[in-house]
Amino acid sequence: MAQKMVYLTPEGLAKYEAELAHLVKVRRPQVVERIQRAKEMGGTVNNAEYDEAKNEQSFLEGRVLTVEAMLKNAVVIKEG
Repeated sequence: MAQKMVYLTPEGLAKYEAELAHLVKVRRPQVVERIQRAKEMGGTVNNAEYDEAKNEQSFLEGRVLTVEAMLKNAVVIKEG
């Protein structure tokens, strides 16, 4: 299935590139650390903190994939 082109201004492109960098370099390590701390506190079974951290990781990775796809299919347009 062909991907839809995403039309962005140069500023919009920069915004999504910055968001992706933040997600990968800042948020991802924070979530991994949070998962590790939750595991150390009480394992993975019946551990609400662990479950919440895993859900956050899932959301984060979904957003990373979405932004990567947008950037891959981005067409930069010039403003009027």
